[in-house]
Amino acid sequence: MTGTFLQAAAMRARCLLYAFSIALTPLFPIMTVAATGQAEVDPRFTEETPFVRSSPVVVDTMLDMARVRATDFLIDLGSGDGRTVITAAKVHGARGFGVDYDPRRVAIANENARKEGVDDRVKFIEQDLLKTELGSATVISMYLLPEYNMALRPRMYALKPGIRIVSHDWNLGDWEADAKIKIAVPDKAVGLEKTHWIYLWVVPAKVGGAWRSRIPFDQGWVDAVLRFNQQFQKISGDVTIGRQKVPLERASLSGNFVSFRIQLGNQTILFNGQVQSGRIAGQVTLSGGRAFRWRALRS
Repeated sequence: MTGTFLQAAAMRARCLLYAFSIALTPLFPIMTVAATGQAEVDPRFTEETPFVRSSPVVVDTMLDMARVRATDFLIDLGSGDGRTVITAAKVHGARGFGVDYDPRRVAIANENARKEGVDDRVKFIEQDLLKTELGSATVISMYLLPEYNMALRPRMYALKPGIRIVSHDWNLGDWEADAKIKIAVPDKAVGLEKTHWIYLWVVPAKVGGAWRSRIPFDQGWVDAVLRFNQQFQKISGDVTIGRQKVPLERASLSGNFVSFRIQLGNQTILFNGQVQSGRIAGQVTLSGGRAFRWRALRS
């Protein structure tokens, strides 16, 4: 993948400036948060930045981690010469487009797509990546500086659950990655360490709050109130049955899929469900293996 990154000495100088500005954040914030909660990039960081080509192993690892397939639509932010989108189309059969601020790189990327015979499935456009519409994507890839990642984070978190986001070298702050891998890149042009980090996130459903449900217990079904606490894809919570409150155990959320278990006396009850439009529908399984259909409605 190609991204809008710095080359060699320019990268080192920029990183020193970035580290210094972080140290002075109280006086000189790189990022501000508007009244709407949307992060805004400091104007000092909107100038053009040269780019560094990603090694093929990086591109392949990103696409493999995101499990890109023919049904996917990939949007690449900071697309450079287009290699990520082109590889996604040529190797995985996907469609998509790339965004770059430099018209010269956009022209090169479109020409590369034509040469590789995938220009009917991909295109490249000159555009501000911070204003790019992301709703059509099933996969988003990026190789951007940290302040751009953080500026994009609120919009990405608001996307449809299940969309995969993959980033080269930079994370999304306290939105922890669902998966990450460190790979060796002997021909890396920037920095002393010849490795790269690749991060993957799956946009989670928004489940925080109370849900009404009925669950099987002993000889019948009982009314219950399920409450989730949510921090990105990390969830916890409890179930209230009558006057009894039971904590959720092993709660997990990946895209639309939620699972947890509770312990009621000697009975372990396992819940698995899919979140859709204010409801969770799935299956509840009791200790003895009996399984029942289960649903919960947002309260």
